[in-house]
Amino acid sequence: MDSTVACLAAWMPRQRWYAAKGRPPSLRLVSWWDLTGDESADGASPLDADVRVRTFLVADEGALPTVLYQIPVVERATESVDADPAHVIGSPTPGTTFIDGPHDPAYAQALLRLVARGGTARGPQTAAVGHPSSRTPSPAGASSRVVSGEQSNTSLIYEGPDVSVICKVYRQLHPGLNPDIELQEGLAAAGSAHVPRPIGWLEGTWPDPETARGVVQGSLAFAQEFLPGVEDAWRVALHAAARGEDFHAAAHALGSATAEVHLALARCFPTRPPTAADRDATAATWRRRLSIAIAEVPELAPHQAAAEAVYRRALAVPWPPLQRIHGDYHLGQVLHSPERGWVLLDFEGEPLRPMAERTRPDLALRDVAGMLRSFDYVAGSLRLDDPDRSRSADVVRGWARDARNGFLAGYATTAGDLDPGHPLLAALELDKAVYEAIYEARNRPTWVAIPLGAISRLVARPTPVG
Repeated sequence: MDSTVACLAAWMPRQRWYAAKGRPPSLRLVSWWDLTGDESADGASPLDADVRVRTFLVADEGALPTVLYQIPVVERATESVDADPAHVIGSPTPGTTFIDGPHDPAYAQALLRLVARGGTARGPQTAAVGHPSSRTPSPAGASSRVVSGEQSNTSLIYEGPDVSVICKVYRQLHPGLNPDIELQEGLAAAGSAHVPRPIGWLEGTWPDPETARGVVQGSLAFAQEFLPGVEDAWRVALHAAARGEDFHAAAHALGSATAEVHLALARCFPTRPPTAADRDATAATWRRRLSIAIAEVPELAPHQAAAEAVYRRALAVPWPPLQRIHGDYHLGQVLHSPERGWVLLDFEGEPLRPMAERTRPDLALRDVAGMLRSFDYVAGSLRLDDPDRSRSADVVRGWARDARNGFLAGYATTAGDLDPGHPLLAALELDKAVYEAIYEARNRPTWVAIPLGAISRLVARPTPVG
């Protein structure tokens, strides 16, 4: 296996989902399993005899903490390979070539069978078990393609005659049920129209890479209904803002859908009152992030006292109960379907956070703050694209203000006792903007003006509406 590990180590740093940018991996093979095509519960036909579909689990021990990666590979005879060179991993042994699994139909079809129809694939101290959903027909005869541009995972779209499916393969693995699966399954079971219908998921058991003793269990992949021909809310909002179209009613409906999902999550999963420790930990995070931002973005220094005052006001009032939330909510996480309205996606939370953090009850207003910042980014991106238009700044600011007000009004109408005018919302939105200032200063310096403008506005007038 040394040649396999060396081949993977040379290929992984070029992939978007590889976390340690700028550093070669230090890999240890943890385990693997093979998909033969006959592990499905319905007795599906096996794969071609000259093709091997194997999923490797490799730990990058050069990272702190260690990161466990899932790397599906299709092994073919080199002379028979007809793949895009961009998807070829390499040749660990003469005469054989590894292809990145999601880009090869052998893996794509074997994965779909296992997830949608059930069954078990096995390897050394390892098993991958398909859990099909009973609420949606399983696709058959579907062709597949890979979604481009993803950072943390790899998603395959299957388009068939009866139902279209998108299956997300988690590249970085963590113990525990991924909230993407847990929350969407719970919402779908409760009858929510604001999430795609689940198709099934793949659950794995593998040797614990931290202790080298025992096994751990976690999520490997999740398949759900794919809505073809629809746009995400970012594109819908961006086009509306660019054309100067009224977005108040659409934002109101989005706010209402968001509140409906929050209320459903509070019914489906446990809630609890915030403790003094919760409030102290949140306040410490706000202060720490503000200090980092001031050190990296000196333009923020004049706003420090006013920002701290916003945080103090939030800490001086009661907080709503903590509950399960989306966790990484913005316009790019929502689709607009002409038949179903707004549909929320990707309940995974922030993928680079530990699973234990992503599954804790949190503040529903954190999602609201994320969406408010997303409206501001629509306006900010338009101003950056065309800074010389004389009407651009005032017009797009007005558009964003109207969208924010519509969203908050829709949320408040549906949420009832979840008050979007809570001082906590101003603090959460300010903290999100502070985080954005750090991110933009490090990655897109020309965009730092967007969060800087928001911070200036939020500390001057911390109420969220108007």
